[in-house]
Amino acid sequence: MNINNYAGIPDEYAKYDNCKVIVLPVPYDATSTWGKGADKAPEAFLKASENMELYDIETDTEVYKQGVWLAEPLIAASNPEKMTEQIKSEANKYFKDKKIFTMIGGEHSVSIGAIMAANENFDNLSVLQLDAHSDLRPEYNNSKYNHACAMHWASKNTNLVQVGIRSMDADEKQYMNKLNVFFAENIVNNNSEWQKNVVEKLTDNVYVSIDLDYFDPSIMPSTGTPEPGGMGWYETLKLLKILSFQKNIIGFDIVELAPDKSNKAPDFLTAKLYYKFLSYIFNKK
Repeated sequence: MNINNYAGIPDEYAKYDNCKVIVLPVPYDATSTWGKGADKAPEAFLKASENMELYDIETDTEVYKQGVWLAEPLIAASNPEKMTEQIKSEANKYFKDKKIFTMIGGEHSVSIGAIMAANENFDNLSVLQLDAHSDLRPEYNNSKYNHACAMHWASKNTNLVQVGIRSMDADEKQYMNKLNVFFAENIVNNNSEWQKNVVEKLTDNVYVSIDLDYFDPSIMPSTGTPEPGGMGWYETLKLLKILSFQKNIIGFDIVELAPDKSNKAPDFLTAKLYYKFLSYIFNKK
């Protein structure tokens, strides 16, 4: 990647010492089992971010002025166990420096180490997972750190709330707390106040993990397993807005973008989603 600053922001807002946010690119795609390409996501995200307007109309802010530092891409070991330790170690450094830790994957297994680090640094942590898949397997392909296991550790060690789920293995039911699950079908058919209901399930400190297959493939086709029946743009922004107003967002990741050179729209959606979320986090009005 030949990109110096996140979104091409001026150097004065891109220095580590005075930044409030760090973004860690993790081009890792070793355990995904169908559509490949998530290792190309960080570069696609950063290029799209450079072509995005940095004034947010809705919040009337330019959130990059809070300071966003772009870390060097973490070239993780192909071994999932080592990769998890690497990411945990990196995330721990930033949490200890009181930064909002953000990460662009990569496949969803990269979230495990970040969540472990968050849990070590914040009391009574909640994890909010936006995803098509429950990702609750205790092990898959002989590893506890496979993308299919991305939320199992969180389910055992944090308050996990899952949103947008519409695909899972029958064996995962035993690991699921159904009181904390918002299935996509139920949201669409029965729940006009679902965003508020999600936020009510969360404790004060929240780490958010966004697997882009959470969105409907009509707006997010560039992902490894594009499940039909997903969520939309504005209803998701409403959730992130209410969440940011009521809770302390200590970090988040966006994963599973598999860029398609013939369709740049999903890359731009990812960039815009990241920036909108930051805009909400720093705008409590």
